[in-house]
Amino acid sequence: MVESSERDVKLVCRNVWKVYGPEADGFFDNGNGKVADTGSLIEAIRESGHIGAACDVSFDVHVGEIFIIMGLSGSGKSTMVRCLSRLVEPTAGEVLLDGEDLLRVSKDQLIDIRRHKMGMVFQNFGLLPHLNVLENVAFPLQVQGIDKQERLARAMEMIELVGLDGREGSYPRQLSGGQQQRVGIARSLAVEPELWFLDEPFSALDPLIRRQMQDEFMRLQKLLHKTIVFITHDFLEALRLGDRIAIMKDGKVVQIGTPAEVVMTPADDYVEEFTQDVPRVKVITAGDIMTQATNGLDVSQAVPPDMTLEHLMPKFSEGLDAIAVADAGSVVGQVSPQAVLSALASEDEDEALT
Repeated sequence: MVESSERDVKLVCRNVWKVYGPEADGFFDNGNGKVADTGSLIEAIRESGHIGAACDVSFDVHVGEIFIIMGLSGSGKSTMVRCLSRLVEPTAGEVLLDGEDLLRVSKDQLIDIRRHKMGMVFQNFGLLPHLNVLENVAFPLQVQGIDKQERLARAMEMIELVGLDGREGSYPRQLSGGQQQRVGIARSLAVEPELWFLDEPFSALDPLIRRQMQDEFMRLQKLLHKTIVFITHDFLEALRLGDRIAIMKDGKVVQIGTPAEVVMTPADDYVEEFTQDVPRVKVITAGDIMTQATNGLDVSQAVPPDMTLEHLMPKFSEGLDAIAVADAGSVVGQVSPQAVLSALASEDEDEALT
């Protein structure tokens, strides 16, 4: 994975609040969501009978990044993705796409942005039952006013991309759940979105199909390099798919970090509960624990930064004191057995206490 700090910022979420209840905007003087004491305001919102579904949420999403927002039911994660696209109107704050505040654009401008820059996939596939696969995928292009021949040709490209060629004449009722979700993905990709929102897209699928769809999703991302905001309540799914993870609780973001950062240094007990059953060897990578490279490393044994410890550890059986880490043909660091043991030490301590 590319370090997010090396990427340009695509989407900025700053001090976003969503408060449900009458005259909720009265809690904010200037509408930008910046307050002196967030905790006191949350308490005032609660005591007034209002509901703070999103409370002072801030994060950046970088170009080409898979940014995961996760939490338990009621944590505010789905509210946030709807605030980002203004399917739900935030009470206060800023949402900047390429520097433009989406909360300040007109309704017509927002519609144009959604049609041309955003793709959305939800848990409910939302396919039109009277249209076949090809027509469903082409539908957003029809809304854009694109010529029929061109939109059908592009729709067919997307159908082939998600592995459904041969089923373009089928109707939704003739497809499995996994196939229907592929249609939904193809439809959202047909507009060639710059920003892709996915709200628990695989949670309604059986475990085996869900795993297959995760594999498909990663394959598509390697091909397309989209900027993605992905919502899930499944921590293992978040670890598998995400470049960075934002964990929410009671409308607030409690931690943002890479999968390894979240697993190795949980911010509080809530985050630690999520991570306690996660095998670190499947999460921590060579890039997470590497140190500066020394002279004399055997470059022929070099591993990529994203290799997990699960696959790295057997290489030390060859008697190596350190393994080179290389990216794009250049050595960027090294990993020693001691570094591996240190990374896994706290997990062993946890097991000893249980």
